[in-house]
Amino acid sequence: MNTDYTKIEKIKEWLKNNLTDERYGHSLGCADAAKEIAKIMNYDEDRAYLAGLIHDCAKSIPLDEAKHLLKENNFELVCGEENNKKVLHAPAGAIIAKKEFGITDEDILSAIRWHTLGKSDMNTLEKIVFIADKIEPFSRGEIEYKQKLQLLKKTGGADKIIFDCYAYTIKSLVDRKMVICPRTVEIYNDLLLNNIKN
Repeated sequence: MNTDYTKIEKIKEWLKNNLTDERYGHSLGCADAAKEIAKIMNYDEDRAYLAGLIHDCAKSIPLDEAKHLLKENNFELVCGEENNKKVLHAPAGAIIAKKEFGITDEDILSAIRWHTLGKSDMNTLEKIVFIADKIEPFSRGEIEYKQKLQLLKKTGGADKIIFDCYAYTIKSLVDRKMVICPRTVEIYNDLLLNNIKN
């Protein structure tokens, strides 16, 4: 992918104007992390950077506005997403990326769409952005970030890190007595049964 740096700077400006300072910092951190992970996984670093940069572009829009945007575009949701602001920004973000930034790369749009819930059989870019969002150093901490990168280099694959993310999420939801999306449990089980070796 040939990077249009003028476009990148315009996207950064839009994000800076439409996200909180903390979320903008997270977006920059995710972009850098995605690029680093892509390098380890022999994937297009520029494409990963762009997907990581814009993954949270819809994070600050109100829930009702996000719902309207998705309904207007006949976007199919899963697992009660329609009432969950913490995950609804992901599918809404895919629409904004296409309309606001002119992104037509289906892999990038899909990586944005699935960066919160994830799915079984994620492609490489979906895995990269999913992981980058969870481990980027700006909001997650430099030490944990470096540890996860070392694990990625050691194992040569992303599934162990993704599995750990799901395990942490499920434990956190159980500890807080919150509802667990059946999809989350299904993906956890798929990873455990098919990919993760003890």
